[in-house]
Amino acid sequence: MYTGTASLRDGLQPDTGARTPIGAAGLAAMPRAARIASWLAAGWIAWELGYYEQYKLTGAEGSVHLFGILSDWLGTPGGEKPFRLFVAVQEIVGAILVLLPWTRVPGAALSFATMAGAIFFHTVSPLGIDPYGDGGVLFKEAVFTLLMSALILVLHRREVPGWLARLPWIGARLR
Repeated sequence: MYTGTASLRDGLQPDTGARTPIGAAGLAAMPRAARIASWLAAGWIAWELGYYEQYKLTGAEGSVHLFGILSDWLGTPGGEKPFRLFVAVQEIVGAILVLLPWTRVPGAALSFATMAGAIFFHTVSPLGIDPYGDGGVLFKEAVFTLLMSALILVLHRREVPGWLARLPWIGARLR
């Protein structure tokens, strides 16, 4: 029973006082099917985010066009390149973090936030869901990647409070 001495910051579960494994230990404590699902979801996210970096980082015409539309729509004409490169770096970091078992939760959270932003901008901006006229492949991939990120966060839900407690602006509130 919880005595009030354990805190989420310490990685302790309030109901039992038992330490919640974080990272690779958390992955090892999961049932086999959940571990496999976590690895498959992480592989998809890393591949998906990594695949599109070749277009963002090299300034491919389609990528420049999409980020140019967003930049103009946001009222920052000419800001396409910094915006595109910022998203590229964010996706690279997310892809690396999600592949490493000890940083899978923050990687999935970053991937979730990135894909939520992509979906938001595709639905409310002039980009639209099908900017290339290919049936919305890019949008569908963003939605699937968002779902895979959510799956990882659900599978690792017991680790989330421990990770949140490490953030200075949230951790103090969890004590």
